[in-house]
Amino acid sequence: MEITFSKKALPKRGSVIVLITEGDHDSDLVDELDTASDGLLRKAIKTESFKGQKGKILKVVPGASSNLERIILYGVGKVADLTPLKVEHLGGGIVANGLGKNVKSLTVLTPHIEHKDLGDADFAAHFGVGLYLRDYAFDRYKTKLKPEDKSKLTKVAIGTDAAAGARRKFAVQQSVADGVFLTRDLVSEPANVLFPEELANRASELSDLGVDVQVLGEKQMTKLGMGSLLGVGQGSARESKLVIMNWKGATKAKAKTLALVGKGVTFDTGGISLKPAGGMEQMKWDMGGAGAVVGAMHALAARKAKANVVGIVGLVENMPGANAQRPGDVVTSMSGQTIEVINTDAEGRLVLADALWYVQEKHKPDCIVDLATLTGAILVSLGHEFGGLFSNNDDLSGQLTQAGESVGDLLWRMPMGDAYDKMINSQIADMKNVGGRNGGSITAAQFLARFIQNDTPWAHLDIAGMAWSDKDLPTAPKGGTGFGVRLLDKLIADHFE
Repeated sequence: MEITFSKKALPKRGSVIVLITEGDHDSDLVDELDTASDGLLRKAIKTESFKGQKGKILKVVPGASSNLERIILYGVGKVADLTPLKVEHLGGGIVANGLGKNVKSLTVLTPHIEHKDLGDADFAAHFGVGLYLRDYAFDRYKTKLKPEDKSKLTKVAIGTDAAAGARRKFAVQQSVADGVFLTRDLVSEPANVLFPEELANRASELSDLGVDVQVLGEKQMTKLGMGSLLGVGQGSARESKLVIMNWKGATKAKAKTLALVGKGVTFDTGGISLKPAGGMEQMKWDMGGAGAVVGAMHALAARKAKANVVGIVGLVENMPGANAQRPGDVVTSMSGQTIEVINTDAEGRLVLADALWYVQEKHKPDCIVDLATLTGAILVSLGHEFGGLFSNNDDLSGQLTQAGESVGDLLWRMPMGDAYDKMINSQIADMKNVGGRNGGSITAAQFLARFIQNDTPWAHLDIAGMAWSDKDLPTAPKGGTGFGVRLLDKLIADHFE
């Protein structure tokens, strides 16, 4: 979809949506539209008691003398209640409510906004972002879609009194939204299409944006001693990969480096500890953490972020093949620490262990954030409302939480401590990969914490309940959500640029 911004003016033809703040339905613009509709608009406003209430929609088909096809009033609600995120949700409502259905182009006229956190440019840009994010569909494998099931809307012109400013602000966020779309695409692909090598290939395309991309295969990882990661993929015919994406955009010589680390299990059968058949098809998105890291790197490079960020994704397929890892096996990680594998379905932490150690050994980051669809236990705790946040650093936790609230990628901090850490001690190795039934998401985080060196500020985001949605969201249709991309971009924009 192409979204443009221009000076606010009533179009001569086509369909128009007018955003009305609560109590502003007596504006001069409404008078113009009433004239254009041969008086039908004011009559409809009175009949439907339309006052600009949030989310309320009023549709009018003008008389034969008008060149306009449709006039739609869309309630914004009270100006004082607005936030950038709420404005984005309003924008998403254009698509969710089918207000542009059956038209190729649409004009949206925004109101004048006087708000401490939002001006006309901010309002228009955020509205456009919400609309753009919601206008997404993963339908590349549908060969029999009916014409009426496909959206015809390709152009939206947003009229505002601050067009130049809105255009600049939207351009930056459009780059970030394209990163979200990349993540949604990756998460939505079936596992027979998106296996480790293919995901590595798609990550390598970031080189076109100026990202330095390196891909390690199994021979290279074997030389590095990455037995923890390699053990997960040894039952698959697909070769495991480690992808390193380096973006050096900082202008200051002493700028901090942030590492983003993602779990990329392109399909998770559970291995020998086989999952139940019901719902196993969903395990194509067990690479959601890696998808978020790739999408975030795309966003940073596309908007030319002035920050140094290295993204690492460990890519494996967890299959129950003849050479598959067995429960009870002991593997040696790149760190030299040994791990007793109690459950082969607790594989993501084994992948992350070597990826975390690698990025610290090779890139010496000042701060680390890892993302993973790691545990079913986090869904028991938080459902699909929050991602789990585990961290050794209060400042980083606060920054991530605040960034998530700003963009709608919500996080909830979970506890960690010695009592939980003791639950993963092994009788025959340095640790075991599960700590029992209770506190499963916490003991998984404690496992990862054993691979963080020198108290480096680190946060682990368990996004098992957030990478995929079985229902429509305000700015995302059901399916891959792209969770984490905007969160990471906001964190970097606020604290690393």
